Amino acid sequence: MKKIILFFIFFASFFLSCKDKTATEKPIDASIPVTITTIDSSEMESYIDLNATATYLVKNSIKANATGYLNSVNVANNDFVTNGKELFSIKTREAKILGNTINKIDPTLNFGRAIKVLSNTNGIVTMVNVQQGDYVQDGDPLVTINDAKSFAIVMSLPYELKKYIKLGQQLNVSLPDATKRSATVQNFLPTVDATSQTQNVVLKINGKQDIPENLIVKVRINKTSNSKTISLPKSAVLSDETETNFWIMKMINSNTAIKIPIEKGVETDDRIEIISPILIAEDKILLTGNYGVSDTIKVKVIKN
Repeated sequence: MKKIILFFIFFASFFLSCKDKTATEKPIDASIPVTITTIDSSEMESYIDLNATATYLVKNSIKANATGYLNSVNVANNDFVTNGKELFSIKTREAKILGNTINKIDPTLNFGRAIKVLSNTNGIVTMVNVQQGDYVQDGDPLVTINDAKSFAIVMSLPYELKKYIKLGQQLNVSLPDATKRSATVQNFLPTVDATSQTQNVVLKINGKQDIPENLIVKVRINKTSNSKTISLPKSAVLSDETETNFWIMKMINSNTAIKIPIEKGVETDDRIEIISPILIAEDKILLTGNYGVSDTIKVKVIKN
């Protein structure tokens, strides 16, 4: 009998302790911590930056106009020369050998005068192939001059982007030193590279042309521009594995968010245009904590 009484006392004590423990335990909070964002209605531009190269399209090779010895060389690498400037003078072998003798017989003949070689363009000398005293033959290349008027920026344009470019269009050019220039689309070269399927486009720099040859610059091509947009940060927009369906998680009260399918428009580096549904400034959209969740979730906003 005593054992039975002790058993009931032990059982009652165990039951009461379990009850007290259950009463003191706090319920588990299943809310997902999230941050939220709102729409941005500022202007959006979709663009692409392409590499382009500064170059001279015309490189003139000035050649000897007679066979003989170079009597004078009046030009050096990197000189800027003008059209008509005397670059060289050539004395033929006959003039060099017989000139003084014949002139003594008849000074009016002025035999033995050097033949001038003149520049046929304005430009920068990039290569001098000879030096004074050299023997040259008629037609030998003496100097190479980059035609200043032919300076251009040549951009390799993927053919699918050609619809965004037209003749006479103004484009922004960014140099590696962070300075910017404006350029005009002058023409499209008539061939497409067979491998890359790109077409070279010639751009003429507006204003001072002090860009060195072979410098690689960036040309910005605007694809679209819309001043009346509703957009969200990229991280607020979710998609399936095939990126055919897109959605956002929208707050419907202080602690619940639901899945809202969307149609997206222009996309930039950090934002996506939302075409539908129509969102308003008061809408709160999940920015983080929205990945891999169900269609309806309980949330706890940790940062506005």
